[in-house]
Amino acid sequence: MSESELHGLLAQKPNAGLKFDKKLSETERSTREIKLSLASNRARLRTRSQSASSNDSSSGASYTGSSSGEEDEINPRDKVQKNSQGSSDFCVRSIEHAAFGRREIEIAEQEMSGLFALRKRAEAEKPLQGAKIIGCTHITAQTAVLIETLVTLGATVRWSACNIYSTQNEVAAALAEIGIPVFAWKGETEDDFWWCIDKCINTEGWQPNMILDDGGDATHLMLKRYPAMFNMVKGIVEESVTGVHRLYQLSKSGKLTVPAMNVNDSVTKTKFDNLYSCRESILDALKRTTDVMFGGKQVLVCGYGEVGKGCCAALKGMGAIIMVTEIDPICALQACMDGFRVVRLEEVVRNVDILITCTGNKNVVTRTHLDRLKNGCIVCNMGHSNTEIDVGSLRTPDLTWEKVRSQVDHIIWPDGKRIVLLAEGRLVNLSCSTVPSLVVSITAGTQALALIELYNAPSGRYKQDVYLLPKKMDEYVAMLHLSTFDAHLTELSDDQAKYLGLSKAGPFKPNVYRY
Repeated sequence: MSESELHGLLAQKPNAGLKFDKKLSETERSTREIKLSLASNRARLRTRSQSASSNDSSSGASYTGSSSGEEDEINPRDKVQKNSQGSSDFCVRSIEHAAFGRREIEIAEQEMSGLFALRKRAEAEKPLQGAKIIGCTHITAQTAVLIETLVTLGATVRWSACNIYSTQNEVAAALAEIGIPVFAWKGETEDDFWWCIDKCINTEGWQPNMILDDGGDATHLMLKRYPAMFNMVKGIVEESVTGVHRLYQLSKSGKLTVPAMNVNDSVTKTKFDNLYSCRESILDALKRTTDVMFGGKQVLVCGYGEVGKGCCAALKGMGAIIMVTEIDPICALQACMDGFRVVRLEEVVRNVDILITCTGNKNVVTRTHLDRLKNGCIVCNMGHSNTEIDVGSLRTPDLTWEKVRSQVDHIIWPDGKRIVLLAEGRLVNLSCSTVPSLVVSITAGTQALALIELYNAPSGRYKQDVYLLPKKMDEYVAMLHLSTFDAHLTELSDDQAKYLGLSKAGPFKPNVYRY
């Protein structure tokens, strides 16, 4: 996207921006069919949903029941399912739960006004016309709003989950019902996980040209199994610390043959999704799973990046006693200034009541540490990957695993000591609870703009490397969400703009600015 085109979008001119070839193609017809399906199915699903609601109290019908994934022991891969249009190009827990999923999506939509504003402003221009996107993210109601936005903007998509526990089964069913090829369910095995991603990538007559990844698994699998297909991709958008780290490794080794956009380190992702979202969702996840009272508890948070900062702020507000581990002296000094003790894990491991990892690293908590934890300690992870806690070391004959409730296990030692492990060491907030829709709207807006930018960039603008989202787009995403709070920006006068050396339309900060 050129500077003039972006300026037109920022100025909210309905006819500005990129122009696209309007010739009908098979992709365009497919996109239209999904959009028509979106509109027609909403009404039908709402009617069915209302009908189901009338029986909820007597029959026990509930979306929460289906989310657990435990009421149906049949692997979805062994089922034959079709949506109301007769399509079977999907694999979800149960297509019958689509009506409940549509309810969830409609609830999320109410808090995602910024993403809807982007959809409305760009819909006429269809900036993603012809884009064929492989998506590998958490599949939640909020993600569904992003997926439907991408389709509205002209894209065709195929979607899988980046986490075996975070999929909302009803939402996956709702997407499948409107014709989105989605392959995901809560409680996948590792084999299921890779099978689902492969089903998204490798399908007859469909060559993906964009990847939207969360953790780098779709990128990794396509590069490993389908290198020729990978080389034809126009761009990758990645939103997690883990995935970005993998991209930089690929770039350094010369294996990254397409441009990639590092969304994780854009301000609108790092500050809002990582900090503010985790500040709220850590409490939600811990309460739902353990009913723990935080006041007076000794909590150790491993890592004081944006996620760690959010977790510490929330737990401090609830009266917990917070300690932090850090490798970075700057982050450690920030923790000290915020009133937290910076310690080594070995120094306090016997005394902590709650242990939370959020480093993005591996083997942060080892079996040696776990052996020394006190009885009843709650252990969980807020990082994207499941490598931070060495859960594999707990699967030994001397220890007993006892399932307490969904995503909650007691690990019992021979002497009777037990710890409470949440989500088997996977991302606890999305595995055991939900995240605020408003924050996901901000991240989703950033992802959508990154896709638009990479897809429409002229040849040569981006090389085979990893790039940050342009700051002007970061500011645009933030601007879209200000109306939610009835916030009104002050406008620079010509004289003030000249004094600061800025354009009145932004960007307002240099790239080196630390928000």
